[in-house]
Amino acid sequence: MPRYLVTGAAGFIGRSIAAALLARGESVRGIDNFITGRRTNLDGLEAMEFVEGDLTQPADCEKACHGIEIAFHEAALASVPRSVANPGATNAHCVDATLNLLVAAHAAGVRRVIYAGSSSAYGDTPALPKREDMLPNPISPYAVAKLAAEHYMRVFARVYGLETVVLRYFNVFGPYQDPTSHYSGVLAIFCRMMLAGEHPTIYGDGEQSRDFTYIDNVVHANLLAAAAPAEKVSGSMMNVATGSSITLNQIVNLLRDLTDFNAVPVYAESRSGDIRDSLADIHLAKELLGYEPQVSFREGLKRTVDWYRTGF
Repeated sequence: MPRYLVTGAAGFIGRSIAAALLARGESVRGIDNFITGRRTNLDGLEAMEFVEGDLTQPADCEKACHGIEIAFHEAALASVPRSVANPGATNAHCVDATLNLLVAAHAAGVRRVIYAGSSSAYGDTPALPKREDMLPNPISPYAVAKLAAEHYMRVFARVYGLETVVLRYFNVFGPYQDPTSHYSGVLAIFCRMMLAGEHPTIYGDGEQSRDFTYIDNVVHANLLAAAAPAEKVSGSMMNVATGSSITLNQIVNLLRDLTDFNAVPVYAESRSGDIRDSLADIHLAKELLGYEPQVSFREGLKRTVDWYRTGF
């Protein structure tokens, strides 16, 4: 019987966590509905028990949670623009799905659920860096949905005794992130376009900044969250990032060297719901988990470009 569950196992982050667990010999079950996950992402994960299912369906959640000790909840309908276009679907796959999973996890005796939170919950408040004690100020339906699911996680720890840990991710990037969808992360899109000799589009003036976090750092934080003592982390929320930021204009300059393409960005109007600047304070994750970023942004960007050049 698998010990670990990874939701969204055919997605970018879920696939990466599942691969890390399998690499150390763990027994893993994955679930995905392939709305955004890619079947090819399951290549190399043949040792994982896989369930094709949808967390908006309680029966699929029950099947996924049976016999599980620790669940990594990575499944979501990510993307701010997608949520602006269809807030109902975002709510269903982020809020309803999370509640269904928590109900099933509690009923099945799952010990701990680790949730992929989002830095979008902080909104566009000017104070930097973003600290966990700041008042949330979501400015998109996606951010609202991710924040609502965070509250459910905390309530299930307080009311039902289910161990929960929320990790607020900041702009995760790296191999296996789909660069072909216009809903994908900006780094994935920029890498694909510049490797193909195309000029990337920047929405706004390009001076907006992000705390881009390479995927290995996120996987590392999740594994630490799974192993941390309950009395230290249950019911908690913490940032997972690098504690540094970079602008989109600077990224294009770095990618010029890595892709050998002298791209000139196309600038367009800013998009509704987009945040201007994002930078994390990661001291709480260091205190509670012993978390330290394992891979720098520049090294992660190089690895990502190399993977898109040969592996996608």
